[in-house]
Amino acid sequence: MDFSFNEEQEYLRETARSFLQEQSGSEALRAAMESEQGYDPSLWKQIGSELGWPSVIVPEEYGGIGLSYIELVALMEIMGETLVCVPFFSSICLGANALLAAGSEAQKSEHLPGIAEGSTIATLAYQGPTGAWDAGGIEATYRRDGSDYLLSGVKSFVADGQIASLIVVAARAQGSEGEDGISLFLVPSDAAGLSCKPLPTMDQTRRQAEITLDDVRLPEAARLGEEGAGHAALRETLDRAAIAIAAEQVGGAQKCLDLSVEYAKEREQFGRPIGSFQAIKHKCADMLVEVESARSAAYYAGCIAAQGGEDLSVLASLAKAYCSDAYFHCAANMIQIHGGVGFTWEYDVHLYFKRAKSSETLLGDAAYHRERVARAIGV
Repeated sequence: MDFSFNEEQEYLRETARSFLQEQSGSEALRAAMESEQGYDPSLWKQIGSELGWPSVIVPEEYGGIGLSYIELVALMEIMGETLVCVPFFSSICLGANALLAAGSEAQKSEHLPGIAEGSTIATLAYQGPTGAWDAGGIEATYRRDGSDYLLSGVKSFVADGQIASLIVVAARAQGSEGEDGISLFLVPSDAAGLSCKPLPTMDQTRRQAEITLDDVRLPEAARLGEEGAGHAALRETLDRAAIAIAAEQVGGAQKCLDLSVEYAKEREQFGRPIGSFQAIKHKCADMLVEVESARSAAYYAGCIAAQGGEDLSVLASLAKAYCSDAYFHCAANMIQIHGGVGFTWEYDVHLYFKRAKSSETLLGDAAYHRERVARAIGV
């Protein structure tokens, strides 16, 4: 399998890197993450209407450009380099993927065009207050009331839940357990009985929210797929989202290495650059090995996501586990190389450290994904 990008994909990467370096530098990033909404609406509009990034994996018949998951991985890696504050991950990697996995033709035709142009911000709400990442963490319930459904419960750690206009909610039939009885529902953010509370998070560059459902009434047309059989589509959505996060972690880890090398060349101690000391050289060399290994894992998983295959879950977990560890280790080493200034607000070093920790637990930490792989191969 060829892991290299073709000419068009390399052009996409370089265009994205140039744009984000210009439009989402340190000053712009800090302004966006400290704003009330947590992102820059004008930048998001530009990304959607001019660059067309939200349409990358949306098929042409639904208003997208119908590219593959390889292009999505390429974009996520570049976005990880800059920590850009836009709802791309929540809207495309979670919301759009859920619709593509379980939506009917009518549902896709209604919602995907808006997601593709960036006018609709979507997300996925599946975790409960316990924070469990598996099916057991789905505690919200649904019940029938005539031809309608009533949804109740609390959803925690919803990515961009405070700005999403469309929320895909995973809920279970009352009395069901495990992977049985799970259904996905399309819930507008202004639905009666739905309330949203922003959650305080360590990583200000990616906001999360708590969604409360108090007998939210939905028509039957809001259900994605067959009633009670939504776990397979949910699992596919989360696997694909995990691969996207892994690619973003690769970009972040690469940036940690770049910042570390740049600082090691400039900072002098005892009359010489600290990069000349063996201890610093070893840290940078270790970071390089982790970054390249993580890149291979994410790219391979992205290729499988693009082609389709039974190994998607295993490879998604492998990529997420390794890239989570690699990003956090690189961020920690970056802090050490920068010394005292690495902990100061003025340097962007702490922003990458916080994103590394936040991404490590998003969609399941490394231990959870290693356990999934072990179970899948019968260990």
